[in-house]
Amino acid sequence: MGIRIIKTAVATVLAVYLAMKFDLQFPMSAGLLAILGVESTIRKGIVTSLARIGASMLGLAIATLMMVVFGFHLFVLAAFILIAFPLLNRVKLQNGLATCCVTVFHIFSLGEATLAIVANELALLLIGLGTATAVNVVYMPDAERKLKEARARVEELFSSIFIHIARTLRDADYVWSGSEVLDAHEAIRLGEREAERAAENRLFSGKADWTTYFRMRAAQLESIQDMLHIVAQVYSSLPHGQLVAELFEALSVDVKSDTYTGNVEKRLAWLEARFKEMPLPQTREEFEVRSAILQLCHELTYYLNIAKRDKRQVEYPSPA
Repeated sequence: MGIRIIKTAVATVLAVYLAMKFDLQFPMSAGLLAILGVESTIRKGIVTSLARIGASMLGLAIATLMMVVFGFHLFVLAAFILIAFPLLNRVKLQNGLATCCVTVFHIFSLGEATLAIVANELALLLIGLGTATAVNVVYMPDAERKLKEARARVEELFSSIFIHIARTLRDADYVWSGSEVLDAHEAIRLGEREAERAAENRLFSGKADWTTYFRMRAAQLESIQDMLHIVAQVYSSLPHGQLVAELFEALSVDVKSDTYTGNVEKRLAWLEARFKEMPLPQTREEFEVRSAILQLCHELTYYLNIAKRDKRQVEYPSPA
C-alpha cells in the first residue's frame, strides 16, 4: 500500500474529526476536500492547495452573488458554471474547480447564502485542504537512498563502459555487446525522475542538487556514444591506442569520485603533447587509426569538461 494512500486516509479522518469538533455543517465534505488536497510531493501539495482555496473563494463569491440576485434556480447554477469555469481557467486556477463546486453546491442545496453559511464553507475549505497540506509536509519519504543507489548504478555502468573501451583500444578484435549503454540510459532516466521528485519535496535549498548530477551524466552519456562511434574506427592496435587505453582505465576509477580530480585531464594533455613528438604515420591504415585515436582524445576532453563544470574540483599533480 503506497504512502500516498496512507496519508490520504490520515488526512481524511483528521479533517472530518476537526469539522465535527467545530460543529460545521457538511463535515464529511472536509474529508472529501482532504482527499483532493493530498499530493505526491510537498511543493505540489502546497501550490495546489493554495490554488484550490483561491479558486473556491472566487467561485464562492461569484455563486453567492448570482444566487442572491437571481435566486436559487437550476438555470442560475448552470450560468455559474458557464461563467466561473472559463474564468478559473483564465486565471490559472483550474485545479480548484472540484473544490469550488463542493462549496457552491452546499449553498445551493441550502437555498440561502447567509454570512454564517459562507463562513461554514470557508472553514471546511481551510480544514480539509489545510489538513491535507499539513500531512504532506509532516511526512514525505526520503528519496536520498534511492538517489544514491541510482548514482552508484550509473557510475558502475560508466566504469564498465570505459573498461570495455580500453579493451577495444588494446585489442581491435575484441567484441562487446554495448548493453551497458542501454542500461545507463535507463538508470539515468530513473535517476532524473527521482531527482525531480526529491526537488519537489524540498521546500528549502541546501541538499545536493541531484537534478544537475543526472543531467550531467545524461550529457556525458551522449559524449560516450560519440566515443563509441570513433572507437569503431580503430580497426588495428597501435601504441597510441595502448596509451589512450590507460586513460580510460584511470577514468573507470575516477568516474566514481565525488569530485573532479583533474587527473585524467592532465594525463590527456601530457599524452597529446607526446603524440605531437612521435613520427608521422607511415601507412594509410596507420594514418586512419591514429586520426580516429586523436579524435577520440578530443571527445574525451569534451566529456571531462562536462564533469569539470558540474563537479567540485580537487587538484592533483601532473603525471610524470
